[in-house]
Amino acid sequence: MRRQDQIAEARKLLAHLDRRTTALADGIYRNPVSDYTCPRQAAREGALFFRDGPINIGLSGLLPRPGDWMTHDYTGVPMLLVRRDDDTLGAFLNVCRHRGARVADGCGSGARSFSCPYHGWTYGVDGSLVARPEDAAFAAADRPSHGLRSLPVVEKHGMIWVGPRPDMALDVDTLLDGAADDLAAYGLQSYHHYETRVLRREMNWKLAIDTFGETYHLNYLHPDTVAPLFHNNRATFAAFGRNHRMIAARRTLDELRGQPEESWDLFAHTAIVYVLFPNTIFLFQRDHVETWHVFPGERPDSCAMYVSLYIPEPAAGDSARRHWDNNFNLLMATVELQDFPTCEGMQRGFSSGAQDSIVFGRNEPALQHYHRSVRAALGEAESRLAAE
Repeated sequence: MRRQDQIAEARKLLAHLDRRTTALADGIYRNPVSDYTCPRQAAREGALFFRDGPINIGLSGLLPRPGDWMTHDYTGVPMLLVRRDDDTLGAFLNVCRHRGARVADGCGSGARSFSCPYHGWTYGVDGSLVARPEDAAFAAADRPSHGLRSLPVVEKHGMIWVGPRPDMALDVDTLLDGAADDLAAYGLQSYHHYETRVLRREMNWKLAIDTFGETYHLNYLHPDTVAPLFHNNRATFAAFGRNHRMIAARRTLDELRGQPEESWDLFAHTAIVYVLFPNTIFLFQRDHVETWHVFPGERPDSCAMYVSLYIPEPAAGDSARRHWDNNFNLLMATVELQDFPTCEGMQRGFSSGAQDSIVFGRNEPALQHYHRSVRAALGEAESRLAAE
């Protein structure tokens, strides 16, 4: 976040503390329960957001060195990403061009090639077919046209985006819709990947996003974990197209009073949450970054997500590792033991017939904005299909 924006947001937060207010929407918003339960809507979301739309993979620190690689299967499209010798990123369909087997699983470093386990067809880190047993038997299938199928990939502002279709165009600044300058100011390209954990829960994928959409629940759901650190129901909100930013006030925010504004450190006294539409949560806390990438499961009431911690310097020594382990463990304990069990209970409640909709209050503008954006995107896709 740019310096002038930090000062402006700090002023707003201090005013909210003085007035006992928070950022407000114009009115309440009723979100249909079917948003979380309807198989037809789930199928439409899967196609539009996760197979026809660009996917944020994470920070560049996931793949910092030539030869670093990872696979990604959360969209249902098997993808392989690799840092090439010239330090650029390559992305490919993780599908051998001989018989369709996967050429890689998991992640690793130091790769010079990828070899299919079925018949040994071997591909370079640039995706080219470099070797195959019994090569003469395939003379009519020339090597240049049988490399791995490339996918579009863009690395910008220290983040990675991939298109799950070979013919997809990626325009990151249009996707960010005004948030680019905000994100560029963090210097994300300098952060180091510490750890990634994978979670699977029995709830709709959008419920996981909702968890990060308001601070109204902190005193009630997190009395012994997060609530002692943050003011309840005190936050600012800003929209960037379909993306948004919410800034939550730590209880230390009052320390800024009496200090000259040019010395204010907003990062030390807040948690800054971005939702990059449709499924990525970027959370900046003091000196580290957490990212959440949330994907639908096989049913409307299931989801998978991977959570990554990025740190400003490599963890050197046991003391540093204990520090970051404690940070990550607190985060995971909060969501695993408090947020997500509550959300799974909500998901079961949606099937009870108790209500047709849930209500987002005026003090929950981020939730309102996010779900309006989902509905708008689905509506636009329906209109395009009807016009074809």
